[in-house]
Amino acid sequence: MILEQAAKGSTMDARLSDICVGTSAAPTYLPAHYFENQGAKFNLVDGGVAANNPTLIGIAEVTRQVLKKNPDFLPMKPLDLGRFLVISVGTGSAKNEEKYDAAKAAKWGVLGWLYNHNSTPLIDSFQQASADLVDFHNAVVFEALHSQKNYLRIQDDSLTGDLTTADISTKKNLEKLVKVGEELLRKPVSQVNCATGNFEPIHNGGTNMHALQKFAKLLSEERKLRRSNI
Repeated sequence: MILEQAAKGSTMDARLSDICVGTSAAPTYLPAHYFENQGAKFNLVDGGVAANNPTLIGIAEVTRQVLKKNPDFLPMKPLDLGRFLVISVGTGSAKNEEKYDAAKAAKWGVLGWLYNHNSTPLIDSFQQASADLVDFHNAVVFEALHSQKNYLRIQDDSLTGDLTTADISTKKNLEKLVKVGEELLRKPVSQVNCATGNFEPIHNGGTNMHALQKFAKLLSEERKLRRSNI
């Protein structure tokens, strides 16, 4: 609906700068963003509050366009996930660091849950849980429809120290994050284990780099096919 409204030049057709500032206004880190567009008023915070892993929203929007027989999409069944290629890239987490446990949390009050030793336990818990549940749902659905090779989740849940924070943008820390990303490409394709909450390598899944190369080849071939039909 939002995409359609934006295309029609309605109040949803806002400036890209307002959209970017609004959707990155993470509570406790950046201020909420207010702007007006064609008489409409918008009060926005980080989209991660509602969908920390927006993969399902993307799949749902494509599915809805297929149902509406949008000419930009080839004829297909709405749940034909064999025609979907989904790449979900996480921003990293400190899950394996195990910063919290029941003994510590039992002593926290409201302030302890909101802020504890340079971390935000309540926000971390909600965001990581929601992101992992979306990943688990997608993995199960794609596998049930025999299309598991069409879904790729790339995430590093082993971050520690300053790498886990969202507000340290020093050159040193950013260079470390680049290194983490480069190393992540060489790691095996993994999937979250809902019993432990940790990412575990998929048997014979190859590396993230190889998986991305396969996706790139499929997308390139699809683009050539569509161009040949113009």
